[in-house]
Amino acid sequence: MLSKSRKSFAAAMAATCLFAFGSANAEDGVSDAKILFGQAAALEGPAGALGTGMKLGIEAAFAEANAAGGVHGRMVELVSMDDGYEPDRSIAAVNKLINDNKVFSLIGPVGTPTSKATQPIATAAKVPFVGPFTGAGFLRDPAHGNIVNVRATYGAETEAWIEHLNGALGLDKIAILYQDDGFGRVGLAGVQAALEKRGLELVAEGTYQRNTTAVKSALLEIRKAKPQAVVMVGAYKPIAEFIKLAKKVKLDAEFVNISFVGSKALSAELGDAGEGVIISQVVPFPWDVTVPLVKEYQAALKAKDASAEPGFVSLEGYIVGRLAVMGLEKAGKDVTREGFLDAFWSTGAFDLGGVTLTFGADDNQGMDDVFLTTIQKDGSFAPIDKPAS
Repeated sequence: MLSKSRKSFAAAMAATCLFAFGSANAEDGVSDAKILFGQAAALEGPAGALGTGMKLGIEAAFAEANAAGGVHGRMVELVSMDDGYEPDRSIAAVNKLINDNKVFSLIGPVGTPTSKATQPIATAAKVPFVGPFTGAGFLRDPAHGNIVNVRATYGAETEAWIEHLNGALGLDKIAILYQDDGFGRVGLAGVQAALEKRGLELVAEGTYQRNTTAVKSALLEIRKAKPQAVVMVGAYKPIAEFIKLAKKVKLDAEFVNISFVGSKALSAELGDAGEGVIISQVVPFPWDVTVPLVKEYQAALKAKDASAEPGFVSLEGYIVGRLAVMGLEKAGKDVTREGFLDAFWSTGAFDLGGVTLTFGADDNQGMDDVFLTTIQKDGSFAPIDKPAS
């Protein structure tokens, strides 16, 4: 049964949806043979590795389900469109996916500014919006009714940064580099809140424009303050450019990144300059096969693409894909969008094998965990153990 608040949401949106999306219905994207999901994400450009990583992980999970006979006899398929990590392009892609491709659900969108632009479209159309690759707080409001989050918030990540830098390492001169848009400002607010809790303030701020690598001015501004650490909220290409330039000018600081950066892509871009760079993660370590989920992920990844290497982004995509499949299974053979969404709120806990995602009527976020990792000399990753309490 739907909760009272979700029934109210459905009733409130019905007239709008009938007017704006007259051709859509709850069974769009569902046939006797398949269920169609749609993804609008950056597949090329400075954030392209994020969209392609999410796509690969989702496709691996779907292929795994299909090889086992599908979901209630239907194959699960994904159609992906490149939005270049630009809101206008994402709006066009989402409208096409909903109105032309007639997808059952949106899945794996990448980014805060793009999600900010497209989530209202999906909500108005009552189309599920599953597993966005962003920790932005506005997506955590369960009143939207159609958003299913997997990952922890950016606020949780930034708190983990400052706890490590100040609490574990004793550093208090902290600067920030952030992308000058909604994504970057969410990270900025999180850092400021975490510092304020400890009676601290940022010693410097630097910004850059989305989809550029123009970070020199930001570096010059930050360098003046001689920070002990620089926390960064951005995509891998501009972040890598900043770190490489910073090391060339002998800025001796800890460099800490948000999960959205794309760990493998960042490590590859940094090369020899990557050693010691810290990245917060919101999924388990992709090489720890003692976790059943990770072992299954690695097998599904190899089955999908024998040349693919494990990584944090594709693991998140796999988790999102697995969760979608489990939601479809819970919703039953006569699946509707409404029933699919209610499967998450009413089921509560989803055990993926060593990792449990928990939802409820007032909780649309499955995981809260944040893990810190560091890039090693050979470009691989190692977990940073939390200090004993």
